[in-house]
Amino acid sequence: MKRHAFAMKVKEGMLGEYRARLGKIWTELTEVLDMSGISNFSIWNVEDILFGYCESLSDNVIDEEEMEKLRNWDKFLGVAYEWISEPYKPMRLMYHDFGWVRENKEMIRHRVFVTKLVPGSEEEYKRRHDALVEARNGEVTAGPDSNFSIWSAGGYVFGYDEIDTSMEHAMTEEERESSIKWEKNMLNIMSWLTDDVDWITGEHHSHIVRVCYHE
Repeated sequence: MKRHAFAMKVKEGMLGEYRARLGKIWTELTEVLDMSGISNFSIWNVEDILFGYCESLSDNVIDEEEMEKLRNWDKFLGVAYEWISEPYKPMRLMYHDFGWVRENKEMIRHRVFVTKLVPGSEEEYKRRHDALVEARNGEVTAGPDSNFSIWSAGGYVFGYDEIDTSMEHAMTEEERESSIKWEKNMLNIMSWLTDDVDWITGEHHSHIVRVCYHE
């Protein structure tokens, strides 16, 4: 399975226009997704940021005819946004812990987050997360987190996580202390747009909202 991500910044006051225009092309768009074998497609919004995620069986799944449709839709929707990631190109994968991916999403809740890197901190962010991958020693994570990936473009970081609610539990004191230590250390290289660590910092950020989803 191949994972894909993309991101845009909404022009001032244009989020409603974006939603309306997306609704006008939604049926045609999902038909192209289905024909191209693209699944688990979703777009998320916090503040003026749009983050999209989807999956396919291979990297090159959209033929030239369908790609032309996507480019035309991009022009139609693009009155409302500017690209953060490079259009139609892979976004940089900063971290992954795919674990055991649940094909059935009925017991899944999503954690999707957005942060802004301190200028010049992208490689340090990658280094810290590479260390987490190495520490697993190839062990497959059973859950509750699954299909977890973190991406970066334009100085932003975007996280996508599928959480198996049947395996969730309250944090132990050790887990809580570890999370606080990690997140406080990360604050020296990034700031949050979403509300994921407000419980640690005492700050108040917006909760991310799913704009659309296609199975």
